[in-house]
This record gives sequence, structure tokens and C-alpha cells, in this order.
Amino acid sequence: MEADSRIRTVVIVGGGTAGWMTAAALVQHFRGTPLRITVVESSDIGTIGVGEATIPTIRRFYAQLGLSDEEVMRATGATCKLGIRFCDWSGPGSDFIHPFGLYGQDLKGIGFHHFWLADRARGQTAPLGAYSLGAAMAAAGRFVTPSPRPPSSLSVFDWALHLDATAFARHLRAYAEAGGCVRIDARINGVDLRQDDGFIEGVVLEDGRRVAGDLFIDCSGFRALLIGEALAEPYEDWSRWLLCDAAFAVQSENAPGDQPAPFTRVTARPSGWQWSIPLRYRSGNGIVFSSRHVTDEQALADLMPNLMGRPLTEPRRIGFRPGRRGRAWVRNCVSIGLSSGFLEPLESTSIALIETAIDRLKSFFPDRRFAQPVLDEFNDQTAREMERTRDFIILHYQLNGRDEPFWADCRAVPPPETLQRKLDLWKARGQFVRYRWEMFHPASWLAIYDGFGVWPEGHDPAVDGVDADQLSKSLAAMREAVADAVASAPMHADFLSSLEPPVAA
Repeated sequence: MEADSRIRTVVIVGGGTAGWMTAAALVQHFRGTPLRITVVESSDIGTIGVGEATIPTIRRFYAQLGLSDEEVMRATGATCKLGIRFCDWSGPGSDFIHPFGLYGQDLKGIGFHHFWLADRARGQTAPLGAYSLGAAMAAAGRFVTPSPRPPSSLSVFDWALHLDATAFARHLRAYAEAGGCVRIDARINGVDLRQDDGFIEGVVLEDGRRVAGDLFIDCSGFRALLIGEALAEPYEDWSRWLLCDAAFAVQSENAPGDQPAPFTRVTARPSGWQWSIPLRYRSGNGIVFSSRHVTDEQALADLMPNLMGRPLTEPRRIGFRPGRRGRAWVRNCVSIGLSSGFLEPLESTSIALIETAIDRLKSFFPDRRFAQPVLDEFNDQTAREMERTRDFIILHYQLNGRDEPFWADCRAVPPPETLQRKLDLWKARGQFVRYRWEMFHPASWLAIYDGFGVWPEGHDPAVDGVDADQLSKSLAAMREAVADAVASAPMHADFLSSLEPPVAA
């Protein structure tokens, strides 16, 4: 065994959001060590750049780099996101918000929703969202940052960003290069593998140069240049559960006079679903659809008349296969981002899955022996997280209430056993199944169940030990506290105007 088997050189293939997030995080994590980090990307190759909506973990990610919310928001033209608004998923006119936050207050170890169910059974009509500060504030178009010491669970909510993903990658590239990361702008023409064990020795550039390394990170997107093409790791296709296989993305002006909403809007259309994401200086739009059910022309007919403003770009078609690599880490190659797998952006998980992959890589960072138990645990955690996230997205399709053939076929798909168990327990007892490596917590599942009107037959029997009148008064007090907090919060547009102007795109 070598006396010093530490990794000395890391080569990241591909830039974009995944590549520069990885580079920036490793530069920060290994600051002061001899580790050298190189990113090989070609400025001639465009990035996918669909995802502009995030979940709150993004703020923890860049805070670890020492970046502030205001700095990132200014650099990326960002607006605030309190959750996702689902329109027309249960049929035209239906509407609910999945917030980043809690609902009400638990009591005696019993989930708040059981108390709400009991009060509803007695005739109370207040919606569940009235007990969520995040949901109520989003619906009112207001925003304030959370209290660092919330006085009760009623005050607990979180927030994320709508951002320009290309500008975010550019900002992180500057951060990484300032920390010593080397960028090589070139296309890769080949990958050299060691003959004895199939490990990657280096990548060959178009001008004949060879970039060698100890650890290679594949951030090459759907092409999966290293993990797929060179190492031939199979791809597990999930299209039997998730029927969508294509998207159109287009940028638009913000509608004149419109104030940016503090939520992502996802609207069910006959051909699929449309996203609408407001930035400070433009909007992001797109439609996700199944090419087996509708033509490109039908999808565009649902998208283009419903943009947030005048189009700034031509619609760009993106084909995809939902699923994941059998193993995200093979030999001395770790895949992060689209090369590792893809789930449609319904719950803004793409960037979050990059974050968790980077966290795992830092935790399991190897030496040149690449011990198999390290790879196995990384791969198991990655697979489980992708599966749990997949199930949460499938849930939306399972519960939809639309009549079109695409939506009917989505409902008819038998769900994975892991999702079926969750649904069965919820309907039978109003309880949540928790697995390891889950991105979405019970409050998120509660938001979706409630939004689609899927409720258990009864409530926890222990709730009956609480005086009915006192319960109704307590719930009324909670609603009043939420309403008062919302009324005192500034409008989202006013909050944004208090920040420095965004950097020009």
C-alpha cells in the first residue's frame, strides 16, 4: 500500500450548474489541502438550463460557501419562493399551494392534521392552508424572512429562490476559480481507461492534450460522457411510472405591471403541465409532456398563449428519460446531475439532487484505493433518495383529477410498492411512512394529500379527548395568528425593491 494514497487531482467533466456547484463546494471544503481541481468544459456546448426554481436547501448550500442571500439574489436576478402553486390539477379551477413550512401546532404527540380533521367533521370549513404561514403569505403575494427564533411552530416556514441558473453557474465559476480551480475550455474527444481494471486515467481533448486525474466527476449532462459512454453503466428507465419524456422551455418578458409572485406556478394543461417562474428581469416558462400522447405542436399550443409575457427566445425542445444510473459511482468516476439521473422539474428537485450528491461526495471522499464499501454506501444512498423523490412526483400524477387521455393514463399506472404503502397507510390511519434519505418531509406529503382532497376516513381517536369547543377556539386562534402575521408582512415586490438592483443578464 502506498504511504500516501490521498487523492491529489480531481477532474470535473462539464461545467453548467452541476459542474460549477461541485467545483465551488470542493474548493471550499478542501481549502488549504494539496488537492487540485480542474473543470473541463466547452463554451461551444450549451447547457440544459431548465431548472430555475429551487427548494430551501439551495440557501444552505451557498451559505456554506460564505455567500449571502442578497449576493446570490443580485447575481442571479432572483426572486423569493415560498412554495409551489398547483393550478387545475384536480380539474379546471382547482388551486392549492405546497409551502415550505409547517401546518398548525401538534399536541400530545399527535399531528396537527388530526385536530383539523376533527374540527372539519364538526362543520369547520377553514382550509388547511389557513394554518400555514408559508402558504398564506404566498397566496397573499407577501414575503418576509423567517424569524431566527420562531416563537411557535405557527411561525416556522422556509424559502428558496427563483434564479437564473446560467448566472448562478457563472457566479460559482468565479468563486471556484478564485479559490484555485483551473478551467480548461475544450471539447473532449476521448477517454483513456486503464487496461487492467478499467479505471479512468484521463480525458483526451480535441487538440490532443490529455488531462489526467485520480478522481473524475461526470457533470456532462444527459450525454453522460464518462459514466455512460466510457464506463457503460446501465440506466434504469422509470418511464413506466412517469410518462412524460419531453419539454419545451422558453424565456419571456415579465408581463407589464405584474409583480413577481413568491411562488412557482405549475399549471396542468391537456397535454401535460406548464411551469411559470418569475425572475426580476424576465420569466422562465416551459411545458412538460408525453410525446406518446400529444404532438410537439399540441404541446406548444398549450404553452405559447400562456406565457408570462412576450417571448424572448424560441422554444427549445428537450427530450429526456426519467430514471437513474444503476450506480452513480463506478470505479474512480462519480456522476452528479443529469449524468446520474433525471426527474422532471415538478417539485424543483434537480438542483437539490446535485446538492445532496455533493454532500455525499464530501462525506465519502475516497483515497486512491477507492474502497468498495465507500462506493457501495454512496450508491445505496443515492439510489434510495432518487427513488423516494420519484415516488413523491408520481404521487401528483396518481391523484390528478383531469379527464384528458394523458391524465387518465397517469392515474392508471400502478405505483411503486414503496409509494403504495404510503398511500395505503395514509388512507387507513392518516399517518406518514418515513424512509431514510427522503427529500420531502411529512408536511410536504400533507400539502399534496390535502391539495388533491385525499384524506383518511377518520382522525386519531386520541383527539376525542380534547374538548370540542376548546379545540375550535384554539384552531381559530391559530388562524388569526397566521392572518395577522401575513397582514404585517411587506409585499414581495417591496421586499425585492429593498435589495440592490440585480446584475444585468
